[in-house]
Amino acid sequence: MSDRSRGGAAMRRLNRFLFVAGLAATLLIVPAIGSAQVVGPDYRGPASKEWPLVGGDFGNTHYSALSQIDTSNVAQLKGAWMGRLNGSGMADKFSQQATPVVKDGVMYITTGQNDIFALDAKTGDTKWQYSADLAPTGPGRLIWANRGVAIGDGMVFSGQTDGNLVAVDQKTGKLVWSTDVGQAEVNHYGITMAPLYYDGLLFTGLGGSDSGLRGRMVALDGKTGKEVWRFYTVPAPGEYGNDTWAGDSWKTGGGAIWNVPTIDPDLGMIYFQVGNAWPDYDGSDRGGDNLFTASIVGLDYKTGKYRWHFQETHHDIWDYDASNAPILFNTTKDGQARKVIAEASKTGWVYLLDRTSGEPLVGVEERPVPQEPRLKTASTQPYPLGDSFVPQCPVDPLPGYLTGCVFAPFWDLPVLQAPGVLGGNDYAPISYSPQTDLVYVPGSIQNYAYTTKKETQDPVTGKRVNVSGAGAYLPLGTKLSGNITAIRPQTNTIAWQDPMPYRMGASTGLLTTGGGLLFVGQADGNFIAFDSQTGAELWRFQTGFGAEATPMSYEVDGVQYVAIATGGNRTNNSQRSDVVWSFALNGKLGPLPAPAKTGLKEQQFLNVAAVKGQLTSNTVTIGRVWSSADNKLDQESEYSYGPDNMSVPVGTTVSFTNGGQVAHTVTDQKANFDTDLIQPGDSASVTFNTPGSYIYFCVPHPWMIAQVVVSEGP
Repeated sequence: MSDRSRGGAAMRRLNRFLFVAGLAATLLIVPAIGSAQVVGPDYRGPASKEWPLVGGDFGNTHYSALSQIDTSNVAQLKGAWMGRLNGSGMADKFSQQATPVVKDGVMYITTGQNDIFALDAKTGDTKWQYSADLAPTGPGRLIWANRGVAIGDGMVFSGQTDGNLVAVDQKTGKLVWSTDVGQAEVNHYGITMAPLYYDGLLFTGLGGSDSGLRGRMVALDGKTGKEVWRFYTVPAPGEYGNDTWAGDSWKTGGGAIWNVPTIDPDLGMIYFQVGNAWPDYDGSDRGGDNLFTASIVGLDYKTGKYRWHFQETHHDIWDYDASNAPILFNTTKDGQARKVIAEASKTGWVYLLDRTSGEPLVGVEERPVPQEPRLKTASTQPYPLGDSFVPQCPVDPLPGYLTGCVFAPFWDLPVLQAPGVLGGNDYAPISYSPQTDLVYVPGSIQNYAYTTKKETQDPVTGKRVNVSGAGAYLPLGTKLSGNITAIRPQTNTIAWQDPMPYRMGASTGLLTTGGGLLFVGQADGNFIAFDSQTGAELWRFQTGFGAEATPMSYEVDGVQYVAIATGGNRTNNSQRSDVVWSFALNGKLGPLPAPAKTGLKEQQFLNVAAVKGQLTSNTVTIGRVWSSADNKLDQESEYSYGPDNMSVPVGTTVSFTNGGQVAHTVTDQKANFDTDLIQPGDSASVTFNTPGSYIYFCVPHPWMIAQVVVSEGP
């Protein structure tokens, strides 16, 4: 029986946050560690002198109780040191997303190249380096990022994009053990998240290249690297939740885990977020709610047994991962003490739950949503009561597109939606300050276009045409921005909100401190401090590089430091580097010049490499997709220019041949050229005599956008 057949909407809501110990998609490999096991250091309270976990504490709150640097003196902050990571992670394919960990005066940090460094936390000098030496290409290597390390048992632990989890000696950096958790060469699993160490267990999820995988959370023995238990995020037949998958779709259902879990030792529970279902944008073959994708899940940390879940998006077709690491904190609501778990999502909402049961803290309504039966859309979606932290309908949409708000379906013609794939909050860490009792969220504002791989009726001619594969994309020229929002957890309403010039939800995370401060970096190199109570900006420092990792704070010899890795990020195309900055009130280093790359405020062709015109005989074929892997025209797609990014030397004549089934134009956005209608089978040509970037579109189908880059030389 499915959830929908168990008594209707009320039962369906109940099953969304069901608390059932023992019902699990869990494989117990060896007996769980017994009660005699030493738990080790207690990091339940806020971080202070040390920053022993990437989130600061077991609750992952990204809050430091240190207050030497405060609202009255933060304007005096300068660089104490600027450390270098031996050139690691500086190529454009890498992103620096790691939060440093500090223990016993040593800082441990990773790079997008998956290398591990130990630095003197007082001086920035390198103590040792572990080189991952990963092959530049291969399965699982879709995302070159690493979000940090865990430490325990005298070792430093780190996941790798090739699916291996390694343990190195904390004092020397020498390899102790390596476990192939992901088997990337076979299954395409990779690891981008920081692992979590507690009570002799090391927890990691699998992400990387998430197409067609069956996600899982695993616990390893910290001393040996051997697997203790495994929980599949997409349950198999006989396991709770499998009936939310049609047929065998569960076998390739997705459910990657992208970020570090959190743990509550008092409740004996571990919590994590689960990514989107697969195929990402086509739910036609995977009917049902598709548990546990797009969900927050709570397990018994010793055994991996299921406790509860809350699904944020039913039958996700928008890539609305629950990908942000949840945070744990205690607060008071309606006069009662509550144990809270919070997670900010791509949907634009913060989900606030009671972490003992998974029940909503403020309230969530199941509301009917627009339907597309061909995509098997869910009849209702959960709407948290309170405020969204980003717009949930398109802002200033580009002309020519259909538009829809959050949870709007799509089919053949592209539909602009917000927040979209990288809107709202993706992986950028949020923070909770017990000083203000506020949750702080970095957000991204942008409009995404969605379409599905099907035949469609051309809106101009009415003729049946083939369209491209299912997917989502940022149309060229889309405006990109973001914000930082402070949320009251008792009501899920906005206390204050600051607009930001860059997307924040898929780049830099937040740090709050006992000094009443909130720290955040920007793509343009600026590192900024705000008053955490009011949102007023108090300090700004130019680091010289993309400051898009998450800051943290620690103390050495009575001096408080605030540190951030400024290695840049692919999402905003910010300046890459191998630099880590650390700041203190007694610092002597001043700001650097602004970087050459200052980040994106408008979508450009970042992820589509320009094809040299000579490879295509200086011809663009309308109605076909260009395969960069094979350097040839690939599938039919009526609303495509193939290739859609071409580079040619000045003086080149480019031919545009219509290989589609309806008429199209090649029209420059700045009116430099216009071919008028090119009928199917016909061609037109344009000679480019001036260097520059020429963005063009089709007048009848304005969502078709491409460019030609003209250079001085060959």
